[in-house]
Amino acid sequence: MDDDDENDRYRAPALDKGLDILELLAGIDGGLTQAEIAKHMGRNANEFYRMLDRLVKRGYVTKIYGDRYSLTLKLFGLAQLHAPVRRLASYATPLMRELAEQSRQANQLVVFDRGSAVVIAQQEAPGYWGISIRVGSHISLYNTGSGHVLLAFRTPEERAMMIQEYEDEGEDVSELTPEFLSRLDQIRDRGYETMPSLQTAGVVNISAPIIGPDGKAIAALTIPYITIINMPNAPDISQTTQLLVKASQQVSKSIG
Repeated sequence: MDDDDENDRYRAPALDKGLDILELLAGIDGGLTQAEIAKHMGRNANEFYRMLDRLVKRGYVTKIYGDRYSLTLKLFGLAQLHAPVRRLASYATPLMRELAEQSRQANQLVVFDRGSAVVIAQQEAPGYWGISIRVGSHISLYNTGSGHVLLAFRTPEERAMMIQEYEDEGEDVSELTPEFLSRLDQIRDRGYETMPSLQTAGVVNISAPIIGPDGKAIAALTIPYITIINMPNAPDISQTTQLLVKASQQVSKSIG
């Protein structure tokens, strides 16, 4: 029996259909009608009526504007009940708030979870200006400071497993080169990553690891640094890096 046959052996079509709907709606602003959902999935609209009705009654989906279906926050709430993530965020939040006040910059906490780098906590900048990213966002392992740090502070064997899971999620691994792996070693030696954002012009991502008791990164703390022209007394990028590294060390210590 090949892998495809083995994977199909225990298929649950109704469950697959419900999960397909949730994943589709997660990427859509403004919701979709039943007909639009069916069109996205290449199926008949009548196939989804009962499933949508159950998702609405269970509170995962709601109807907006009369006939459009949209996700509620129930999935987000369930994710927050996941004890290790909730505990890490609770330890980090006060220190993230203090870091934002000292640096005058936003910051975020990112973990690796089942093939994805995921933002689990976000602290806004205290002033008018700052770069933020939504909690729950999935970001790249290869072209973000957070991703680099999550990979750098792991063993080569663990890196390989993380990269395989990332590839299994359908992500592009074309940037995985000997030069990239060498960069990860340099980050580990330096203790943090600094790199221009490849998503937003004018932003420099500064990332440092949250280290667990085993000496490996369990999360990355990142500041998307911007130069604030009308705040001349704000810490410069060098000072901000020092503040970030200190905060990451404090979070690491607090979790034990």
